[in-house]
Amino acid sequence: METVAAIPKYNLTEEQEKRLILREYRSLLRSLKPKLKAGDKEHVRDAFELAAEAHKTMRRKSGEPYILHPLAVSRICVEEIGLGVRSTICALLHDVVEDTDISLEDIERDFGSEIARIVDGLTKISNVIDVNASQQAENFKKILLTLTDDPRVILIKLADRLHNMRTLDSMKRDKQLKISSETVYVFAPLAHRMGLYNIKTELEDLAMKYLEPEEYKEIARKLAETKRERSRYINEFIRPLRENMEKSGFDFEIHGRPKSIHSIWTKMRKKDVTFEEVYDLFAIRIIINSPPEVEKADCWKVYSMITDEYTPSPERLRDWLSNPKSNGYEALHTTVMGPQGKWVEIQIRSKRMNEIAEKGLAAHWKYKEGASDESRFDKWFQQIREVLNMEDNDSINFLQDFKMSFLAEEIYVYTPKGDVKMMPVGSTALDFAFSIHSAIGEQTIGAKVNHKLVPISHKLRSGDQVEIITSGKQHPTEDWLNFVVTAKAKSKIKDSLKDEKRKIADEGKYVVQKKLENFGAAYNQHNIDTLTAYYKLNSSLDLYYQVAIKNLDLKELKELQLLGDRLEPPKPVKAPVETRPESITPAQRKDTELIIFGESSDKIVYTLANCCKPIPGDDVFGFVTTGKGLTIHRTNCPNATRLLSSYGHRVVKTKWAKNKEISFLTGIRIIGIDDVGVINKITNLISGELRININALTVEAKEGLFEGSIKVYVHDKEELDDAVKKLKQLSGIHSVDRFDTENG
Repeated sequence: METVAAIPKYNLTEEQEKRLILREYRSLLRSLKPKLKAGDKEHVRDAFELAAEAHKTMRRKSGEPYILHPLAVSRICVEEIGLGVRSTICALLHDVVEDTDISLEDIERDFGSEIARIVDGLTKISNVIDVNASQQAENFKKILLTLTDDPRVILIKLADRLHNMRTLDSMKRDKQLKISSETVYVFAPLAHRMGLYNIKTELEDLAMKYLEPEEYKEIARKLAETKRERSRYINEFIRPLRENMEKSGFDFEIHGRPKSIHSIWTKMRKKDVTFEEVYDLFAIRIIINSPPEVEKADCWKVYSMITDEYTPSPERLRDWLSNPKSNGYEALHTTVMGPQGKWVEIQIRSKRMNEIAEKGLAAHWKYKEGASDESRFDKWFQQIREVLNMEDNDSINFLQDFKMSFLAEEIYVYTPKGDVKMMPVGSTALDFAFSIHSAIGEQTIGAKVNHKLVPISHKLRSGDQVEIITSGKQHPTEDWLNFVVTAKAKSKIKDSLKDEKRKIADEGKYVVQKKLENFGAAYNQHNIDTLTAYYKLNSSLDLYYQVAIKNLDLKELKELQLLGDRLEPPKPVKAPVETRPESITPAQRKDTELIIFGESSDKIVYTLANCCKPIPGDDVFGFVTTGKGLTIHRTNCPNATRLLSSYGHRVVKTKWAKNKEISFLTGIRIIGIDDVGVINKITNLISGELRININALTVEAKEGLFEGSIKVYVHDKEELDDAVKKLKQLSGIHSVDRFDTENG
């Protein structure tokens, strides 16, 4: 596990610090040199001096001067994203408004309105936010509002996040978890969407280093061990391709690179395979220097040469030349069978395409003379604008919808006239209808996909041609929300349902008024609020609606107190305490001795999350759940990244106390060869040698293989790991894994 103690102590003298800051500043100017015009250098120097002066008393958690952070962010903007002078000035100033006495007006006076606007977009919200909303979600929403005016905001923000991730070692463990989860949940997909693949990869790898430290170290170690063997293989694979391309007179570069640690780990989890079984640990990239008018044809020529040499996998061909991604990405991907029966992924791009793939949006602007591609980003921004401008968009829902709608992988579908529409993966016919127009979406009764009639819930695939069928009598219903993934469709359906609800509620309003008057109570806000609270409803609208649809008949009015014309809740209010025994079972009370929260040793009542079943020794965090109190989750729980990134303010620092008296239920899944006596061997080992109690055992044998699920009681993770290790050593056992996602 990474610990803060392992970080070397920062101990530079004042003179050494000055030299270091100056060295970093000069490196920044060197990187900027090709982009500098007359007067630019002076502007950059002014921004640097202002930031250095503003931050002069401030230090980072590592102990180094704070000014090194804006300098590092600026260098990332220039060297890794390809931004220019104005973005550099903004990056140097990105924290001064929030953290120092310098105001936005000062920046506007010294550097102009454009830079002030971008810095404003980069300035986080510092005031107190509604407790029900997440700070991160709110910040993110504000950033996006500015993004739609000037995408440089998000590019600088990504550079800021990347530098924070590179220097995360000096943070406390709980901070590391929150920042890493937020990074992998929102910022890495956003970098991907902006076309910044290198930054996306590094963000994912760095986040994994803190969220899954053991797995990260293990994969990194194995990659290091196999480096020489991999290099030898890549050279052998490339040799015939290089010779053929040289003969054909191509001007090109060709090189191999290992897949990122995060993508290898994702593959291992998805396909349930070991590191050794991940077949495409590396990718070959071929970059050809061709003029724009022939680059597509040249890419296909190179593809033909590759398939003459090696057998391709037909289902692994990805043609992003004919249909570039909406972030501008163009390339040809194929996977071929190389020597020794190994699959190898090959990416074929032109020099221009490669620059767009490396630098994303910044490079895209450089090349966007043709109007057709120019609009791809613009369309994306327009869609975000629409969603941001919709009312009643709470931040958490917005963050989740945004992730689903705008950061997901895409499919392309066609209208009946043949126009292409990019949609997120998982989109349905109903999503498509709303993407054309809200009025069409609201009246959709079905669709024709590839001329076949399908329901509105039909999931679309890339290449589908979709025609929407509407009816003037159709209206959105509640279950429509289960059929859509895009933020626009969700928001429009909710708006429509609200309008409908209001109309029905108006009838209920009249009934409530009459009932109150008959009871002798006034029809005023106080009495309505009292009734709403009494029936445990969220709003007066819900009260009127429930009365209108006859779910409530207000017979309970007589149970309320009437003081003059004011309604007051009934006196004996202690009834809800009945739920108490349920929330503190004897077992849980015993469990409270296991965990220490925060800095103190206070024992707090908690429950263990069913989604990940933590046991002592697991890396865990506490999460304050509405109505349920404190729930303990593992840091690698399937829901952890979402909880930590969206509700960071509800997370409580948690660690285990030593206690060997209490056992915890967890599960072990075993796959192996179905042989005589194999189950006997397993149970003898668990119950006999290891003396672990078995709670339940299910075994299923099929075609010579068996899969067994065993629920066992263990005291801590150490005991479980020991059991897994010894089970793996039994003959005929293929894999042994812990499972936690089942209840009880």
